[in-house]
Amino acid sequence: MRHRKAGRRLGRTTAHRKATVKNMAVALFTHNAIETTLAKSKELRGFAEPLITMAKKDTVYNRRRAFAALRDKSAVSRLFNEIGPAFAERPGGYTRILRLGNRLGDASSMARIELVGLGEYEEE
Repeated sequence: MRHRKAGRRLGRTTAHRKATVKNMAVALFTHNAIETTLAKSKELRGFAEPLITMAKKDTVYNRRRAFAALRDKSAVSRLFNEIGPAFAERPGGYTRILRLGNRLGDASSMARIELVGLGEYEEE
């Protein structure tokens, strides 16, 4: 029985799952929106929103905590310089998940997760 076991396994080992969520968070903070499966987007929301809350208060301690979670300097700087101040007055709910239908290959439900108010792709 898996009573009181929070989170989704996503068919991966623990290290692979953590790496996947970190990589998706970096992509989300870089591009403002990503398309992935519904389960992955729901897991990403629980990882990314506390980081955005942390970025609303720009301190050395918060930057170090964010870097420890993301391990990407450009994503952390964008998080604290652009994303955090953009959500300074917002009490929560920084991301939006839009369902896109099913993927053709395996019929997995797809979703687009985006930062509210910053939802346009930024191609690089």
